[in-house]
Amino acid sequence: MTDPWVALEPGADPVEHARILRRAHETFTAAGSVPRPVRAVVADSWRRSARAGVGPDDTASVELTDGDLGAYRAEHPLGRVMPLVRELLGTFAADGEHLLAVCDAQGRLLWVEGHPATRRKAGRMNFVPGARWAEAAMGTNAPGTAVVVDRPVQVFAAEHFSRRVQPWTCAAAPVHDPRTGRVLGAVDITGGDGLAHPHSLGFVQAVARAAESQLALLEPVAPAGGGCELDALGRDEARLRVGGRTRRLSRRHSEIVVLLARHPEGLSGDELLCALYEDESVPPVTLRAELARLRGVLGPGLLASRPYRLTEPVESDVDAVERRLAAGAVTAAATAYAGPLLPASRAPEVARLRCRLAGGLRAALIARGDPDLLADWAHTPWGEDDLAVWRALASTRPTAAVRSRLAALEAELTAPPRARPTGRGLNVVRN
Repeated sequence: MTDPWVALEPGADPVEHARILRRAHETFTAAGSVPRPVRAVVADSWRRSARAGVGPDDTASVELTDGDLGAYRAEHPLGRVMPLVRELLGTFAADGEHLLAVCDAQGRLLWVEGHPATRRKAGRMNFVPGARWAEAAMGTNAPGTAVVVDRPVQVFAAEHFSRRVQPWTCAAAPVHDPRTGRVLGAVDITGGDGLAHPHSLGFVQAVARAAESQLALLEPVAPAGGGCELDALGRDEARLRVGGRTRRLSRRHSEIVVLLARHPEGLSGDELLCALYEDESVPPVTLRAELARLRGVLGPGLLASRPYRLTEPVESDVDAVERRLAAGAVTAAATAYAGPLLPASRAPEVARLRCRLAGGLRAALIARGDPDLLADWAHTPWGEDDLAVWRALASTRPTAAVRSRLAALEAELTAPPRARPTGRGLNVVRN
């Protein structure tokens, strides 16, 4: 399989593959073993479903009805992006006799819309608004499984755990809170065998990312209880927003604010001096002069001394990426990563933070193995020479262009040593 997250290889016979999957499903439900060619993501989901006590003949239960459903949808964050989802997916669903569905983080379907005849058919298996289609309730299915694995997934025919759902094919992608990175739910497209195509998976993922971007515009990241917002990723001069006013900081002031934001308890003059300057002979008076100028830029009361610290809490784009990585929300972290932290900075502590953040995200992307996320990284200025990422991409999406680029990078690796400019992201990428 070229892409392990796509259900059917291009050119494969869907009827024959569905027959093979039905036999595999029967083997699993009878003996608990998963034969080939069941994909790993499906095999893992089947095992989780069985451990949760899901039966292959279970029916989804409707948990939200009438007024309860309406009130819940009105308050749910995804309700704010439904007009966008309908605009992007609605015509595709109606014209193709498919359904678009949106579920919450518990796998409850909040909206099911699309072709009327397809809706009636889906209603016979309780694929309706208010029904719980969590993996732990209905077994392997695209919206429920996408929420569990936190990545776009496609489920074809007898890959579904429930026999009643096996005539269907679906593709779903999780949608994240742009501030916290937590999963809010998933966007799904459900229909017939025609959806078993890489395009449907890429399409639903694009819709989910558009929904996240729309949520970020509707609810811009803002620190709780006031404070400041700091943007320092992918830019040499940071932006600091305080009280509705945006200040563009010089390179040195950007470094100072980034470091003080990382240390809300404050830093002594000596600590800040060591964190900022490679040259140990720089006198303390140089730092004091920079801090005096920064105090004038920030305004009264925002920069305190003894120790040096910011008097208001700071929410930074660095924090957002780290928080999402810690939560395992790799897609959301990659979306929030606008580039290396202050890429031109040579301040020792900034350089360490830059490498740690980029390295953590890069390792998570390689471990996740999502070809779209790997391609996004590989085609950036900081990822274009990243051999490990290109190798991971080639293993999941071995197109001619990817193989050609990988071969060129590997040829460079085996070539005689020569001078090579240092990258502005990770300094070491050839592993």
